Amino acid sequence: MSDRAPQPVERQLPTDEARDLISLVRDIAQREIAPRAAEEEDAGRFPREVFSLLSDSGLLGLPYDSEYGGGDQPYEVYLQVLEELATARLTVGLGVSVHTLSCYALAAYGTKQQQVEHLPAMLGGGLLGAYCLSEPASGSDAASLRTKAVRDGDSWVISGTKAWITHGGIADFYTVMARTGEDGSRGISAFLVPGDAEGLSGALPEKKMGMKGSPTAQVHFDGVRVPDDRLIGEEGQGFAIALSALDSGRLGIAACAIGLAQSALDEAIAYATERRQFGHPISDFQGLRFMLADMATQIEAGRALYLAAARLRDAGRPFAKQAAMAKLHCTDTAMKVTTDAVQILGGYGYTADFPVERYMREAKVLQIVEGTNQIQRMVIARHLAGPESR
Repeated sequence: MSDRAPQPVERQLPTDEARDLISLVRDIAQREIAPRAAEEEDAGRFPREVFSLLSDSGLLGLPYDSEYGGGDQPYEVYLQVLEELATARLTVGLGVSVHTLSCYALAAYGTKQQQVEHLPAMLGGGLLGAYCLSEPASGSDAASLRTKAVRDGDSWVISGTKAWITHGGIADFYTVMARTGEDGSRGISAFLVPGDAEGLSGALPEKKMGMKGSPTAQVHFDGVRVPDDRLIGEEGQGFAIALSALDSGRLGIAACAIGLAQSALDEAIAYATERRQFGHPISDFQGLRFMLADMATQIEAGRALYLAAARLRDAGRPFAKQAAMAKLHCTDTAMKVTTDAVQILGGYGYTADFPVERYMREAKVLQIVEGTNQIQRMVIARHLAGPESR
């Protein structure tokens, strides 16, 4: 309804290189991502060509070492790139976050030989990754996973099913957590599994409320054989690797949530300043003005929270509590802001003619993925008051 263009977010970036990077991302987002987002989400189409473009542009390995094809960017910058991508289309922002998560285990715990052999293709070779931790009966209680990896000579044979896997069935590689020993967290190891491995298959994608363009599927491992040099880290170290990866991954979800919320706010402002009732733009009415003010304030608070956590990470300081806080606050903010945007647009907001109804549907999943917000509250409370006594 409105020709009013949203104003770009004013960002505090540490270098000229980072400012040029954000300009590049905004250009790609405006030209290649946003114009087709609504149509492709409605059709359930995954934009693989966009990820190829992002890879060619050096945007799929930003927080990793340039020695292996990464971008040498601090998390403070990488997360703002994610936010820009998610503002254009959540499927893309979240997809880049998941790909980055899937590279983490090898980049942080792999041997030099493993990194030299695999990371360049993973970070800048046009490949797309997936992260396999959850299972049909093992979600929040990830340490109870049942997928097994059994040693057979100089190889491992992996059998089991992973669930809720973003890019499941289409990924070029999977970082897989599998049980190699005793029950509980100490019996889990991490593996890098190629997407074309014999015995690996993806189920039909889940039929979801939102993010229909991002495939989420079970992944089946039917005696998948991988050589011993595909074990990442030490045997039994997999759960610690998984938790370490999720601390960083939660910041990615937080940034994506703020990007989505920003899109909803931009739409609400554009509509409210153009829509007239009782002879005035509805943005003149105090009730709506206060809603817009609250939406903007919560978005700015979320942005500041995820950036504060990122700066702790970049400084090599503990950031797990702040990552949980950022994931919790930013995703709750996205749900509230997108819901309020629908309310501001009224009946129009409930139709597919305007994107805010899609934003509201997409926001819901962000409160669930990479640790539900109830789990985030448990993590935060443990940092404050110690473990639960049972």
